[in-house]
Amino acid sequence: MTGIVVEQLTKQVRDADGWLRILDEVSFTVAPGETLAVLGASGSGKSTLLGLMAGLDLPTSGAVTIFGDNLFALDEDQRAAWRARNLGFVFQSFQLLGQMNALENVMLPLELAAVPDAERRGRALLERVGLAERARHYPRTLSGGEQQRVALARAFASQPRLLLADEPTGSLDAATGERVIDLLFELNREAGATLVLVTHDPDLALRCSRRLTLHAGRVAALQGA
Repeated sequence: MTGIVVEQLTKQVRDADGWLRILDEVSFTVAPGETLAVLGASGSGKSTLLGLMAGLDLPTSGAVTIFGDNLFALDEDQRAAWRARNLGFVFQSFQLLGQMNALENVMLPLELAAVPDAERRGRALLERVGLAERARHYPRTLSGGEQQRVALARAFASQPRLLLADEPTGSLDAATGERVIDLLFELNREAGATLVLVTHDPDLALRCSRRLTLHAGRVAALQGA
């Protein structure tokens, strides 16, 4: 099965001085089930790349084809449906819904997809991330590490083929972040998903099978198997 093919991906935006090129003809591939770390200094285009790979933004030019689907040949509604079927996303800032408890946050993608046993699956995932006893707790009563574990459970709830993670430990202390990353890789191995992870941490990047380094919006290096 085809994995991810990014071809000549360019994104530019207008600023006070004219046009700013955030990504400049970025090309690479990711095989199904592979883990790829995206590295680079702040402003190098890492998060912009992840947003384009999720179909959350449109490029100035270029293409992203994932599992045979050309994302930018789809309209906005079709891309949203594609994300619901294929994608899990883990954010640095957790992005949990404050008016929903932990279980409801995990169940949300399942309920949107009309999965009949959403509550059972949601509870099983919370147990898997060690939070079965916190199912009825709201995000404001959870620690940062607990919130990120809820976010991981939610990301894996729909059994995605692709998981995108944007600095998933950036808001956590080192020890908590390491536990969350261990869990992320463990869940990803079990799911057999393709993982693309944006990070500043070279040690975390070394845990991925390949590493893509961006510099000023261009591919500076691609290392690994």
